[in-house]
Amino acid sequence: MEGREMNGKGKGTKAKKTYSFRTDADRSAARGAKLRFDKAEHASEPLTGRHGRKSVKKRSVARENALNRTAHNQVNRQNKDENTGVQAADFGVETTQDAARMLENGVYSAKLKAHGRDTLKTEANGTSTAGYSSAVEFSGTGRSEDIPMDNAGGEGVNPFSKWRQKADIKKEYAAAKSGKAGAEAGRTAEATGRSAGKAKDAAKEGTSLLDKLTKYLREHSKAILLILLIGLLFCVISGAFSSCSVMFQGGTQVITATSLTAKDEDIIGANDDYKALERALQQQIDNIERTHPGYDEYNYNLDEIGHDPYQLAAYLTVLYEDYTRSEVQGMLRSLFDRQYELKLEEKVEVRYRTETRTETYTREDPETGEIYEEEYEYEVQAPYNYYILNVTLKNKNLGHVITESGGMTEDQQERYAVLLQTKGNKPELFADDAFVASGEYLKYDIPGEALTDERFRRMINEAEKYLGYPYVWGGSSPSTSFDCSGFVSYVINHCGNGWSVGRLTANGLKNICSIIPASEAKPGDLIFFQGTYGTSGASHVGIYVGNNVMLHCGNPISYASIDTSYWRAHFYCFGRLP
Repeated sequence: MEGREMNGKGKGTKAKKTYSFRTDADRSAARGAKLRFDKAEHASEPLTGRHGRKSVKKRSVARENALNRTAHNQVNRQNKDENTGVQAADFGVETTQDAARMLENGVYSAKLKAHGRDTLKTEANGTSTAGYSSAVEFSGTGRSEDIPMDNAGGEGVNPFSKWRQKADIKKEYAAAKSGKAGAEAGRTAEATGRSAGKAKDAAKEGTSLLDKLTKYLREHSKAILLILLIGLLFCVISGAFSSCSVMFQGGTQVITATSLTAKDEDIIGANDDYKALERALQQQIDNIERTHPGYDEYNYNLDEIGHDPYQLAAYLTVLYEDYTRSEVQGMLRSLFDRQYELKLEEKVEVRYRTETRTETYTREDPETGEIYEEEYEYEVQAPYNYYILNVTLKNKNLGHVITESGGMTEDQQERYAVLLQTKGNKPELFADDAFVASGEYLKYDIPGEALTDERFRRMINEAEKYLGYPYVWGGSSPSTSFDCSGFVSYVINHCGNGWSVGRLTANGLKNICSIIPASEAKPGDLIFFQGTYGTSGASHVGIYVGNNVMLHCGNPISYASIDTSYWRAHFYCFGRLP
């Protein structure tokens, strides 16, 4: 540490810094060096100078530190091999003493500073209330003290008497301080010794308890072993219950994710409201000729009205979870307006019809010369306006509407597909509805000779993994299910034939194929249809497997015969992949 020693002129000189390794006791002593040893005796001692105050304080602390360090080092040497309780006790004594000395030193320092300021003010005014000498160093104690001088005689005091008085005071003061410091050190050592003794007793008592515990364990080993086995069994059972709890929670989550979560009456009620909108649409179409009279012809081009109720319920569940019937009325109207498009178009044609006309001409009788008029009839093709009202209803399919423009996230699309596959775990709700996808699919045994083509065999092995998957507009993976082009694109990319075409539409798939005549089609070619919904080019695609059969994504993914009136009407072409 840096310190200052006082020279004869009262000026401080800077001490040289030194460094050393210190023990816990040394650190404790160093902390003690910052504290005053005795407040009571010096609290009333006046000081005369700035350097004198510092010298007195530092030298008093130095002697105090030496005494405390000696006491604590002695205790540490005596108990260095004892348990940690002894060390803790010693540390507690040190800490308590340090705290007390710090508090005392702070109070005393404040008093010294205040008194020093008063003294300096008095000297500056040229008056003196007491005579004091400069600091006198006591080499025996390593302290400097300000000693009060006898001022009874003022300036006329005998110098010899003044010297003797100072010497006597010096001896008395030194003896008193030495005795007090020794007593304090003794008390500190005694207290530390008592703490160490108590710690030793505690250690002995702990050793005795350990011996008793060891003896008890030896005498009751069988009972203790039985208790341990019971505890182990309890842990196993608790773990099993915990695992069952986790499994139960996981199972509950799976059931919730695959179930329609609204109340049955709200699910059925919302579907009934949607069907009411459809009935109103049908009535509107039935009354067209009454509400729009005067046309020569009414031309109807109508898609079937209807929807899969599970598509509606699944979509509402994904959006609203536990919805109520009244809560979803706005969404029902929005879906209905997007699903159905009724168009009335008036058309005027100029047509021709055969008309019989009558004309007269004048004739003269050659015998009599009489002139008369005679009528005759003839037919002509006369043009006229023919008024036609075209009534067109497009059903875009509720599933298409939901997945094409329903605004679902990828996670919602996956859950929507799962709800369709499981029917929301409520297959009884709409068991009699004609528009519910049955989930059944047509099976077909592909002839063995067709499977000798390795490329086709790999395609069909991949494609048949998804038989029964529901039709989901825009779907292109097993997690979301498929639409027609999404299904074929996925099979092409994952069957192992080296194709990588990405996600293409039906017309996009047609564009990468070589168009071939129907007479040359073979298993593994693609078959395309047009006009199945409102788009240009190819609108539907399947995988041809021979014998007028294709595997395609209808609702659900299934084998289907192409030799039907519907598919014949919409057939477009065959295509062969590169």
